[in-house]
Amino acid sequence: MGKKGKREKKGKGAEKTAAKMEKKVSRRAKKEEEDLEALIAEFQSLDAKKTQVIESSCPPPSPRLNGSLSAHPEKDELILFGGEYFNGQKTYLYNELYVYNIRKNSWSKVEIPNPPPRRCAHQAAVVPTAGGQLWVFGGEFASPNGEQFYHYKDLWVLHLATKTWEQIKASGGPSGRSGHRMVACKRQLIVFGGFHESARDYIYYNDVYAFNLDSFTWSKLVPSGIGPAPRSGCQMATTPEGSIIIYGGYSKQRIKKDVDKGTLHTDMFLLKTEGAGKEEDKWAWSRLNPSGVKPTPRSGFSVAIGPNNRSLLFGGVHDEEEEESIEGDFFNDIYFYDMGKNRWFPGQLKGPKSEKRKRRRGRQAEAEGDEDEDTENQHPQGPVEIVKEVVAEDGTVMTIKQVISGPAEEKERSESEEEEDGALSQQVEPCPRSNAMLAVKHGILYVYGGMFEVGDRQFTLSDLYSVDLHKMEEWKVLVEMDPKAQEWLEESESDEEEDDTEGAEGGEEEEESSEEESEDEGGEEQHPSVQPDEKHEDYLSRTEQYWIKLARSNMGPDAKEKKGHVGSWNIHPALQSAKYYMLRAQA
Repeated sequence: MGKKGKREKKGKGAEKTAAKMEKKVSRRAKKEEEDLEALIAEFQSLDAKKTQVIESSCPPPSPRLNGSLSAHPEKDELILFGGEYFNGQKTYLYNELYVYNIRKNSWSKVEIPNPPPRRCAHQAAVVPTAGGQLWVFGGEFASPNGEQFYHYKDLWVLHLATKTWEQIKASGGPSGRSGHRMVACKRQLIVFGGFHESARDYIYYNDVYAFNLDSFTWSKLVPSGIGPAPRSGCQMATTPEGSIIIYGGYSKQRIKKDVDKGTLHTDMFLLKTEGAGKEEDKWAWSRLNPSGVKPTPRSGFSVAIGPNNRSLLFGGVHDEEEEESIEGDFFNDIYFYDMGKNRWFPGQLKGPKSEKRKRRRGRQAEAEGDEDEDTENQHPQGPVEIVKEVVAEDGTVMTIKQVISGPAEEKERSESEEEEDGALSQQVEPCPRSNAMLAVKHGILYVYGGMFEVGDRQFTLSDLYSVDLHKMEEWKVLVEMDPKAQEWLEESESDEEEDDTEGAEGGEEEEESSEEESEDEGGEEQHPSVQPDEKHEDYLSRTEQYWIKLARSNMGPDAKEKKGHVGSWNIHPALQSAKYYMLRAQA
């Protein structure tokens, strides 16, 4: 048998293995999904009570990740749908619809009868038809304890002009899945990849389906050539010519019982059609080898289409999976892929224009004289930062940053000067995160929500940032959030919370006050004491783990995450040092 025959036989064998695995996963998941269907039906019965469209102004949506954020095709609005939130004990799923008014920087909640069931990790695509349509496919629903999953295979359309939801029932579509990707390509919706998971098994997909927006029919594409391996969470983008680009993603495979190995994909493929985008057109996979500076390996990144024929990805996380620990780096960087030049490059901010600073200095010169202007033009020596990486008891890599103040004369400047210089020197940016929601409107990128982790704790975000992709000068904060105020319930605590189906939004003030009380009650005696003849460096080394734990329980503006590292927390080593010298003085 020739090489071609062997390859074909090997390919058929792999297809059979995948088919067997899908049947196995399907059988085991059937019981779980039957249990969850009852819960989903209960939620839908509540939604069925809505009989009219109610639109009301509201505060920013609660923290969430794995929702969808889409730009309205005709209005200056962003549409947020679905998502999930985990408070340490319970998982909450949403099917709420929020609209962000870009010009007014305000949110409104739109309650529409008969919406899709609650879900996360779905996909949404907007088309300009009939005043705008938002198409939603797939996603997952999880039990409150997060141990059982229901994967949707339904297709919905939100008619933006009439504010009505409609379920499109068409056979022959993709199987139930989440983590897939979907884009609008000419008059079709193209769905690729994703995964299906039960309590014990899982399967990743690399199949491709097309939904015709004119005939409302599904078709499975069978492209020629070698395509991407099965994966979820990849980048999927449409070129102006009607081709599809796939980059990266994540998958895992079982290497032995109860041991899985994850793979961060960094390859890139082009799915091209010969023709005008009709159903009978033939599609073909080909491998892309882009030039430039490629993104570092990661999963959980978010994607969008920017101006000038460029797609982009933002954030994500790189987990180093060891036998008993995971070391994680979260990101907040942007990478652009130029589709015309087949080239990657990092998005680098230029910083705000210096004209404002020059005008401010000019005004100071008129009021204070040339001598003060010269002093202002000098860059004052800022604080010195000493960085040291340590590994916490649970395996988390943390970076302790000790900040030493600058010269004393810097403190003599007026508060107004310090505030102005602080605003100029400290650039605002979203904290590193994964699974955020992205949208681009008028060349401006909007980043909403997402999550990051510190040790065993997950922080889910509800902030909103924007950056002009044409100018690439600076991030702007549209909605702020303080992660410290977020509710987090340890697993050891009793499950005495109410079974609130609308989300976990209460208890923040109580938790914050209880934290402060515990700090006050503990007093100075809780800090490690200095041993006889112990040097400063030895004290810092010996008490590292204590200060790490202290940082986790006392996070706030001075302990917020720096870009690049999930564990890069400024945990007041100055407090460490002050405690050391105070105890030495008492000895």
